[in-house]
Amino acid sequence: MQIHLSDKKILVTGGAGFIGSNLCEELLKKGNSVVCLDNFSTGKKENLKDVKNNPNFTLIEGDIRKLEDCQKAVKGVDYVLHQAALGSVPRSIKDPITSNEVNVNGFLNMLVVSRDEGVKRFVYAASSSTYGDSKALPKVEDEIGKPLSPYAITKYVNELYADVFSKTYDIETIGLRYFNVFGRKQDPNGAYAAVIPKFVSQLMKGDSPVINGDGNYSRDFTYVDNVIQANILALVTENKDAVNTVYNVAYGERNTLNDLVEYLKKYLSEYNPSIKEIQVENGPNRQGDIPHSLASIDKAKSLIGYTPEFSLEKGLKEAVKWYWDNL
Repeated sequence: MQIHLSDKKILVTGGAGFIGSNLCEELLKKGNSVVCLDNFSTGKKENLKDVKNNPNFTLIEGDIRKLEDCQKAVKGVDYVLHQAALGSVPRSIKDPITSNEVNVNGFLNMLVVSRDEGVKRFVYAASSSTYGDSKALPKVEDEIGKPLSPYAITKYVNELYADVFSKTYDIETIGLRYFNVFGRKQDPNGAYAAVIPKFVSQLMKGDSPVINGDGNYSRDFTYVDNVIQANILALVTENKDAVNTVYNVAYGERNTLNDLVEYLKKYLSEYNPSIKEIQVENGPNRQGDIPHSLASIDKAKSLIGYTPEFSLEKGLKEAVKWYWDNL
């Protein structure tokens, strides 16, 4: 899907992270100037290797918890794509204070400096964790439950702050509730690695992936290119009904963790046939996890023209190839 967006100056916070670095690349390809703000707590310098020498790319090493860093980064930009956050439900359960400092205080700093600088639109990464204990499927934007983790609380507070700022200070905001994003550059290492890169890494080493629970929990896995499309659509939409609200960003289908592992074994075995024979292990369910997740993407389709092109299978083929070539 071709979306026209060029000759703008765009700040990507968390631009050295998995999603942020992919956004930086796409925005530069379209002919924009990009400022990346990152403190490299979870982002990686190697994620920027393809853009660091681009004359339209500026890297600011700084922290969204420091107002002066935010002020420096936002100077003269047209738009903000706010991706910086401390992700992971387990990390937030272990250390809720740091998650709150980054995800709430840092978010508020970015809203304040964007307001003061007269930024045209502030698009931010929200989260499907906001649905909490709501059992309704599919998830519809205006029907949420109670949060199940400190991380979920922080992401919901972001939405509340954005709503208040849009009404009080007349700054345009759009929140994108990401559902289980995966794809190239997602880190397979570390205690809080996302499930897909972690499983890929384990299978490539010949190790058995450990599924939390019986593997029947289901997720709406969303390939990173769908997320890039949603972010750019959120920047360019001229529909006044489409701003100052939140959208689900997903594919709109759900697959179990058991399905996921079978797909990964199938695609990885094209590179190494022995991977097909690796058996899965099962561990305990993870605290704070919701059993099932499935997004309604009707709102994003109708208001910003979102048309995700990558199903789980199509995205996994792309991701597996990237990991095979890069791990």
